[in-house]
Amino acid sequence: MTHAHRRPALLSLALVAALGLAGCASSASPSSEETAAAATTVTITDNHGEIEVPVAPERVVALDNTTFQTLSDWDIDLVAAPKPLMYDLWPNLSGGDDVLDVGLHREPDLEAVIAAQPDLIVGGYRFRDIYDDLASIQPATIETSARDGEEQIGELKRQVEILGQVFDREDDAKKLADALDTAVADAKSAYNGTDTVVGLLTSGGKISFAAPGEGRGVGAVFPTLDLVPGIDQGAEDASHGDDISVEAIAAANPEWLIVLDRDAMFGEDGYVSAAELIEGSEALQNVPAVQKGQIVYLSPSFYLDEGIQAYTKLYSDIAAAFASAN
Repeated sequence: MTHAHRRPALLSLALVAALGLAGCASSASPSSEETAAAATTVTITDNHGEIEVPVAPERVVALDNTTFQTLSDWDIDLVAAPKPLMYDLWPNLSGGDDVLDVGLHREPDLEAVIAAQPDLIVGGYRFRDIYDDLASIQPATIETSARDGEEQIGELKRQVEILGQVFDREDDAKKLADALDTAVADAKSAYNGTDTVVGLLTSGGKISFAAPGEGRGVGAVFPTLDLVPGIDQGAEDASHGDDISVEAIAAANPEWLIVLDRDAMFGEDGYVSAAELIEGSEALQNVPAVQKGQIVYLSPSFYLDEGIQAYTKLYSDIAAAFASAN
């Protein structure tokens, strides 16, 4: 049975549990400090419109991995999180047994969300399909991940600006936005405007094509930096990449490759790195990008992160690579 069929039953059970918890809690009158804290709210505009949420909430459930690095850097404590999605990247967020495990987006544990009794839920991205369920558990549910069709750099900055309002860290949010702007400006300045670039994804020992503007992680850099695509075609599978042969890459003869290795963090048996697949390919030995070592590999953690810090590092790495070639 799929999670789509199980979710209503899970939610019903969870709501019953929540009512029980609420009944127990109602017998204790809140302190004046708690009342004052509850009265402090801010109205923000998330992916669904205006919403009033608590400022610096004490009990936070965060599900959107694009917010994890920011929440970690700001020392935000979580009461529940999708621990399998975190690996060991954010130990201060995933914590011990006191942080409940919501599991992966394919079959989320809504009872864990209810049991955490959140003041705020940061949903979205991989968990966007259960927004209505989350909002029924806690109306203060926000989604801040990049919206389809919107310019990516603006979306990354918008996300941290919203989080800055919610967690009273607006100055820190501005620093993150400024750092991204600087990295993008440096990369634009270092690009010669003519070199052709191809974006690739690797996973399961296979090379796939990351379409300009659409391909996961890699695609966004093309419109941002106005790169000249070595292969100019739309995406059929923006998330996982499209089928491509090494012969087709060789025929495109790109000066640069920008590559996301989706498996780099997982360490599974039989893992073959992106570098082995590309630089070890006989068919690609005469491609300028391979001959000149003009390949930018995204950080191993990128696929699990995808937040503003990950993109800032990507643009900084691209800027450094272009500048070195020049």
